[in-house]
Amino acid sequence: MATKAQESFVFKYGLSVTAACVAETVTYPLDLTKTRLQVQGEHGVKVLDSQGASGRGPKGQLPHRGMLATAVGIVKEEGLRKLWQGVPPALYRHVIYTGCRMSFYEMLREDVFKKNADGGFPVWKASMCGLCAGAMGQFMASPADLVKVNMQMEGKRRLEGKPPRVKNMGHAFRQIVTEAGFLGLWRGWIPNVQRAALVNLGDLATYDTAKHLILRKTSLHDNYVTHSLASVCSGLVAALMGTPADVVKTRVMNQPTKDGKGLLYKGSIDCLVKTVKKEGFLALYKGLLPIWARMAPWSIVFWLTYEEVRKLTGTSSF
Repeated sequence: MATKAQESFVFKYGLSVTAACVAETVTYPLDLTKTRLQVQGEHGVKVLDSQGASGRGPKGQLPHRGMLATAVGIVKEEGLRKLWQGVPPALYRHVIYTGCRMSFYEMLREDVFKKNADGGFPVWKASMCGLCAGAMGQFMASPADLVKVNMQMEGKRRLEGKPPRVKNMGHAFRQIVTEAGFLGLWRGWIPNVQRAALVNLGDLATYDTAKHLILRKTSLHDNYVTHSLASVCSGLVAALMGTPADVVKTRVMNQPTKDGKGLLYKGSIDCLVKTVKKEGFLALYKGLLPIWARMAPWSIVFWLTYEEVRKLTGTSSF
């Protein structure tokens, strides 16, 4: 039996952070590739090739790369280690984000929405818990996410012939605060929170629902097989629901600023409208393949690690 200490908010926070850091480190190159894909075709961006010539085509359009070509290009043009560029703030982000979202979800599930008398938890309740937990967790982690996006784009800025924007994580934080004040750390927080709410609606609600549905409807037990099946489902749904908001979030965070204000977009709605108008609706799904390719293994690694760590520490299954 788990003790009260083991069932506490702080203890579960630590368990989720451990699992998240393992999953994030393993799958981070796909996140970097996704970020680079999402800013392709962005208005006002000019790329230089290795000889310094404009990378625009005859019609002034930027050359487009697919997921694999983008990843290979990063390795060739910037070096293998650059696939993990920005991983420190990404890990700091998960210390805040994942710890909060998992702990908030369980708190909402157990103490606010409450399970049914038979132990079941309706999909609509799981969805509401996922939305709220994701939004609250991401709001608190948004500064680290902003720094991560800025660091991820440094290699691309060099290829565009631009000077480095940030040197390291500490410099990035100081630069943002200097230019836009403390609240500037939350630039892009609205699309960021919107994305996290949708992703967690897909991830947490789908995993919770799928796992217990499998346990009720099949002869499978509460083990790594069930956890793997449920995590594959959650990763796919989360990718489909969160990609449009992720594209908007990345572009708002990555845009150049002056006096703390974005020069390309006024906000998330303006970015959404301009993206669809200039590039078409499917532009909102740029990076879907690497997002899903990352979310699938990320979900599997995270949920398997999380469930096993809970088991090893005597904490009840999620």
